[in-house]
Amino acid sequence: MAAGKKAYPLRISATVLEAVQRWSEDELRSVNAQIEYLLRDALRKAGRLKPGKPEPMDDDE
Repeated sequence: MAAGKKAYPLRISATVLEAVQRWSEDELRSVNAQIEYLLRDALRKAGRLKPGKPEPMDDDE
């Protein structure tokens, strides 16, 4: 696991997971990387991320 990353168990509906899996395949990302991308994008749009340099991306993104 990359430095600064924490594991977090996620319960997600089968329908949402299947949609995220298809989307991640379309964008050549892992499902984990796609979920992190979506969360980061939503946080940025909501103004919840502190301004500064962007976080480094995982190797599987």
